[in-house]
This record gives sequence, C-alpha cells and structure tokens, in this order.
Amino acid sequence: MAGAKDKTWVLREGLFAKYVVSLVGLVVFVLAVNGAMETWISYRATRTQLTDGLEDKAQAVARRMEQSISELERQISWVTAASQDTLEKRRTGYAQLLHQVAVVTQLYQLNGEGREVLRVSRQSTTTGGNADLSRDMRFTDTVARGVSYSPASFADGRPMMSISVAHSGFNAGVTVAEVDLGFLSEYLSDNQVGKAAFAYVVDAHGRVLATSSKGPEVGTDLSKLPQVAAAIAPGRESDTSGTDFNGRAVLTAASTVPKLGWSVLFEQPTTQALMPIRDQLVRIALLIGMGLLVAILAGTLLARRMIIPITALRDGAHKLGEGDFSHRIDVHTSDELEDLAGQFNRMAGQLQETYTDLETKVEARTRDLAQSINELKVLEEVGRAVSSSLDLNAVLPTIAARALEISHADAVLIYGYEAEARRFNLVEADGIDKSATGDHVSIDEGENILSNAAASCEPIAIADLAHAAEQPLRDVAVAAGFHSVLVVPLVDQQGTLGALVVLRRSSGEFEGSLTGLMRTFANQAVLAMRNARLFTEVDHKSHALETANETVRAQADKLREQTEQLKNWNKSLEERVATQLDEIERIRKLERFLAPQVAQLIASSDSPEGLLTSQRREVTVVFCDLRGFTAFTEATEPEEAMNVLREYHAALGKLIFKYEGTLDKYAGDGVMILFNAPIQFEDHTARAVKMAVEMRDTIGPLTERWRNRGHSLGFGIGIALGYATLGQVGFEQRLEYAAIGSVTNLASRLCAEAKPNQIVVSRRVYGMVEQWVEARALDDLQLKGFNHPVLAMEILSWREEVANVVDASAARRRM
Repeated sequence: MAGAKDKTWVLREGLFAKYVVSLVGLVVFVLAVNGAMETWISYRATRTQLTDGLEDKAQAVARRMEQSISELERQISWVTAASQDTLEKRRTGYAQLLHQVAVVTQLYQLNGEGREVLRVSRQSTTTGGNADLSRDMRFTDTVARGVSYSPASFADGRPMMSISVAHSGFNAGVTVAEVDLGFLSEYLSDNQVGKAAFAYVVDAHGRVLATSSKGPEVGTDLSKLPQVAAAIAPGRESDTSGTDFNGRAVLTAASTVPKLGWSVLFEQPTTQALMPIRDQLVRIALLIGMGLLVAILAGTLLARRMIIPITALRDGAHKLGEGDFSHRIDVHTSDELEDLAGQFNRMAGQLQETYTDLETKVEARTRDLAQSINELKVLEEVGRAVSSSLDLNAVLPTIAARALEISHADAVLIYGYEAEARRFNLVEADGIDKSATGDHVSIDEGENILSNAAASCEPIAIADLAHAAEQPLRDVAVAAGFHSVLVVPLVDQQGTLGALVVLRRSSGEFEGSLTGLMRTFANQAVLAMRNARLFTEVDHKSHALETANETVRAQADKLREQTEQLKNWNKSLEERVATQLDEIERIRKLERFLAPQVAQLIASSDSPEGLLTSQRREVTVVFCDLRGFTAFTEATEPEEAMNVLREYHAALGKLIFKYEGTLDKYAGDGVMILFNAPIQFEDHTARAVKMAVEMRDTIGPLTERWRNRGHSLGFGIGIALGYATLGQVGFEQRLEYAAIGSVTNLASRLCAEAKPNQIVVSRRVYGMVEQWVEARALDDLQLKGFNHPVLAMEILSWREEVANVVDASAARRRM
C-alpha cells in the first residue's frame, strides 16, 4: 500500500511530473515565442502597409479637392474683372458663370461699403437689395486678403460654402459665390476608396461634408471620434487607429486641405484589415498543439528512466535520518546518480564514527552550560541590587562579594576615581582588610596599573607580580601574599569612575572568559556609581530650582502689574483709533461729491454739519455734455461707448478737483458742477469760467482722436450765475449734496444751445469776468422754461497767461 502511494506521489508531485512539465513547458515556450514574434512582425508590416495605402489615397483626394476649389476661385475671379464696370455687365457675367459652373448656386455683389447691389441665382435676379453686410466676415476678410472662404454650412441637409473675391480697383466691392459642396462626394467613389474601406471629409468642426457609399451620413458631427479630433486639432499628428461612427475599431489615415481647413479621412475596419494575422494565429496554435503532444511523450520516457535510482537514494536518506548508519544504497547506473549513492554510503560511515565523539562533547558542553547558568544568576543578583538602590554603600559590597564568588579569586578591590584630586580611593574590598592603612588605600594618578587601565579602557592582567615593575599596588599585594592581579577599568562615555581589582594568591594567566565576566561586573559597578552621582546632582539641582521658583514668582507678580498697565494703554489706544476711523469715514463720504481738499476742510471743521445744512446762496453752475452722443451710442458698440466715457470723465474730473468745484451730478455725458457751495469763494465765477476754458482746450484733442476712430462728437458748455437753495437730498443710506433753483435750469439750457467747442454764458456771468476774457455777443436765446429772451455771450479765450485761481489753502484761511 505504501509502495503504491509513493509511486502515485512520484508520478503526480515528484520529479516525474517536474521533468515532464519542464520539457513540455520548454517546447511550448519556444514555439509560443517564435509564433508571437512572427505574428508581431507580420502584424506591424500589414498594419504599416494598410495605413500607408490609406494615407496615399487621402493625400490624393485632398490634392484634387484643393485643385477643384482653386479652379472655382479662378472662375469666380473672372466676373470680378475691371472691364465689367456696369451693373448690366456684372449681371451678364454672373449668369454665364451660373450656366458654366453647376456647383455655384448663387452670386451677389457687395459695393465698397459692404451693401448688396446685385444678387443672381438660377431662379431670379435681384438688384438694389441694399442689405448691410459691412460687418460680415465674407466682406471684411475679402477686403483685407483679396479672397476668403467662409466656413461650411448646411442647407436642407446639403453642405454649402461661400467663396468671396474682391473686385479690381480701389474700393470696388466684393463678389460672393454660394457653392454647393455635394460634388465633393464624387472624389470618394467606391473605385477610388476600395471595397473594404470607406472615406469621408470633415470641416474644422468635425462635421461630415462628403462621404463614400459606406461612410457616415453628410452633416453628421464626428468631432468626438479620436481620429477626427486629432485630425482637426491644430499642430497634432493624425492617429493611425480609432473608432468609426458605428463604434467599431478601424485603421485610419488623414490628410488636410490647408486652404479650407478640411480633413480627408480614409478608414478600414480592423477585423477585415487584420484577417491574415488571424489565419496565421490559427496555424501557430496547431503547431503548438503538435509540439505539446511530442513533448509529453518524450518527457514521460526520460522521466521514467530517472525515477528508479532517485527513489533508491530517497529511501537510503530516510534510513540514515532514522539513525540506521549501517544501511548502504545500491545503485548501478554508471552516471552521476551512482556517484551520489557512493557519497551517501561514505557519509553513513563517517557519521557512525563521529557519533561516539559527539556524545563526549555534549557532556563537556553540559558542564560549561551549568557554569554559565550560575554566572548569569550571579549577574542577575548584582543587577537587582544596582536597580533597587542608589546607595553605593549597599550596592558595592554585593558587587565585590559576587565577583569574588564567580571568579574563584582570593580578594576583590573596588576603587573610586576622584577627578578634582586626580587619585583613586579604595571604596570597597572583599578578601582583604579594607580598614588597614597602607599605600593601597589612596593611589595618585600616574605611572601605575590603575591609571594605565583607565587610560586604555581595557583590562590589564599580570600573571606574576614578582616580575612586575614597582608600583604602590604591587608592593602591598606581594606583602599580603598575592601573586597575580587583574585590573578592569570602570569607565563610560563621560569619563573614568574607578577600577575593579581581582587578586589571586597563585600565579598564572587569567582566562579570557574570566576577563570578559569581570568586564560585565565592571559595567554593573559603573552603572551603580553613575546613578549615585546623578542622584546627588539631581538633589542639588532640586534645591537650586526651589530658589529659582521663588524668583520666577516675584517676576510673575511684576509682569501681572505691567499687564494691567498695558491693558489701560490699549484701551486708550482703541478709543483714539475709533475717533480717527470716524474721521476717515466722514472724509470718505464727502469725497464722493466734493474735491478731496474740500472734503478734508469740511472733515476738519469744528461744525461740519453747518456747512451741509439747507441754505440759500449765490452759486455759479457749470453744465457740459457731448454733442451727438445719443446718436453715437446707438451706432456703436457699448464697450466702445464706455471707453469714450471713461476718457471723457477722467479729463473733466482732474479739472473739477483742480478748481475746487463741487461735482453735483453726472448722467452719461452730462456733467453739472457747482462753485461757491458748500465752500465759499470770492472768485467762484472766475474759477468756473477759467475751468470751462481749460475743459474746452482739453476735450478738443480728445474729440479729434475720437474722430480718427470714426466717432463724430463735440463738446459744449453752459454757465449761469444766480441764487439757489443748497442742502442734502436723498435718504439715510444714500445722501447727495444738491442745488435747487432756476439757475441750474438756465445753465442746462445754455449748454443745450452751445455748439461743438463753444462756451455759452449768461450776461451776468460775463459781467463778473469781462476784464479777463475775450467774448462775443450771441443773439437773444429763446429757452424752454423761460418766458423772456435770454441774453448770452460766447467765451472765446482767457486773457491771463497764468491761471487766476486761488488755491485751497488760501480758501480755507478766508473761511
């Protein structure tokens, strides 16, 4: 039963199965690697050949399409010649082009301003349409480049595009031709594409413009396909594989039509393209199957011839393992297995010979182990003594007694090192009288065995003291009857602590094991002595910490007192900061409608509320706006209108603050400025007129610059002098300083009457500044809201070369 089980194990899990599996695996691996390499090479060659062929076809179709578009452009440019200078000639040329070129569905002419003047199709002819296409890219791009192509579009499912050609001559107009792109599919016939492949053309957005019979429908958006996305992406290389519109894997090649931004893609399903590779894989699989059968038969025969001697070797090794050293293995194969059996037999004989010696050695090792256990027990006792007490008087006697016991010596001495006095003092002794006076009780550092051991950090042993050099310890030991000595230094990383001395009455060398054991005892002594010293240092430092704690408490009391003072100072600082913040907030509110220096004056006044309360006062009102601004905003883009307003307001704002006027309000291009409110100036009328003259001189260059940008704008100013009621209007969250009275209406009406770059003032204003200005009289004005004609003057210039404006500091001094 056991033999049958062993045979089954050999067949299924032993060397038999391993040899068979190894041979079969090797054959299959070689065949598989060869087949994989051959398949990979064939796959790469087939794929490269297919993609190169698709790419050649795509490039050929792309060139033909580009040539067709260029031919269309040439034919369209024929009707733009300068000889066709009349509308009738242009119409006749358009009709001939429609008759000759079937793909052109419609032509229309734009004049030099971008308006439609003629439209001709196969169904009708329209003249004077006057549609404004001046902002259309078909007009703007053609005027800039001479020829332009519009992006493709779709009408009733058919792809369309526009080709625009500029006419000969300056500002002669543009001819736009609508082209039906359905003719592109003629370049993708089955004869050109092939039976297995299909092709299609996409625009820059991935929409299909033309397709072969097996391709996607025209107008389909294929921009999500990876190969299409790569083809239409600028600067990106085309993919050679992807997914078609039905989700199948395909081989693909793409070529671009640079002039139009189109991409021509030729594709073939991967399953059809790689059919030869699949057939080759079937052949390789059959070859691997045949090789597998041959390898199994050969491996079975070879494995059976090797199993019998290996089984005999295994049985012999089993008997040797059970202790039967008399068993011998009988194998005759005349090969390495027979040599291995001979080595087993020789090994059995050697094991039988050494077994007896091993038993003797085990007994000796047992004795040594018992001694080592005793030494460990002694070390454990010493360790407990060291860890249980910090008193050297209790620990050192235990160390000395156990060292004497385990070393079988006659005496043990322990010396402590006093660093300040540079000497060794005897602190413990066992086997010798410690209280006896002599040179060995205290040994100065120098040329002696203790100093030498401490300096080298290594034990020093003297086998016979009679032949040693003279030194204090040697004379005392010889006198007491000792003839050999072992000195072990007590040192650690922090320095020397002392020495452990072992004395024997008999002479002779100290064993290495004893020296190592004494080093262990020395380490225990070092630990005990270092712990005792640390305990003393900690005790001294604890007293010092108590003294320092008292000092810290006194300093903490003083710090608390300083903290209270700091809190009081901080509270005072917070009150001052709050006051300054209120002041800043008042200035910030005033600066919304007053010049900064005026706002500062009001904020610093003792009674600022009085300056802004309602009251009646004579004021000069300046009103200005832009001529033609309403028409300008209707004809231009909002962004451009905002840019003009920013430049306009920035220029006026600087002058308003310069002359310390109060900006009452502004709405779009209209701006109203008050003078003499809320801050009073004796020369407020002169300030207003001088500011108006400088505004006109400043806005003048701006209007020239706007005119260069195509904006026809002018600047007018009206100034009136009279009494008005002044004060704050609005509600709590939004207050404004305003003037109410007929003088504001008069200034507004005068501004409305002013022509571009004209300053119109009332006669009262002119009377206040007559000596400083050049002016001319205007006809009496009939103004809305005024029953009688108003006498007005136009200010031409200011006579003074230096501005007669009182600065803000002088105004504040008068206030």
